[in-house]
Amino acid sequence: MRTIMGLAAAALLTGCAAERAELEKPVRAGDTIRFSAGPCFGVCPSYTLRVTPDGSGLIEPGRFTTVPGPTRFTVTPAQYRRFLNTLAAYRPAPGTTKRIAHGENCERFATDMPGYVIEWMRGEGAPTRLEYQSGCMDARYGRLRATIASVPRMLGLEAMLKPTQSRKSDT
Repeated sequence: MRTIMGLAAAALLTGCAAERAELEKPVRAGDTIRFSAGPCFGVCPSYTLRVTPDGSGLIEPGRFTTVPGPTRFTVTPAQYRRFLNTLAAYRPAPGTTKRIAHGENCERFATDMPGYVIEWMRGEGAPTRLEYQSGCMDARYGRLRATIASVPRMLGLEAMLKPTQSRKSDT
């Protein structure tokens, strides 16, 4: 009985792993950018998206989005460059992580706001990572808040992230 249960569990895990959506390795040199929006205490869309320098994109919904599961999209070279260049002002030193959070480098903080993670990845090197708790209302982070808010529009993904009024599920 244990053997059968173990085999069944292994088969289920293998099936889940095989269904994980991935992007192809980019041919063009440059950073693959991973942008994650975490949940809030309301109906903020939570999702993770990745964009390669080739223009391939993948969005994986968390909650309150209009896509039912991992969905591929494409961006133009101009959209990719704009995304990369707009985020460049907030990029930490290569291979490091910078956190902007309450109690670390933030004085004015509102609770229940989403957290964002931006990662720049290239080849096999360590990712460069920015973690931002958007409840940080310090004036010095105003442009970062505006930049993060502009990402869906910049990449043409607004329709994927705005749940319809009649939808009550949190897909």
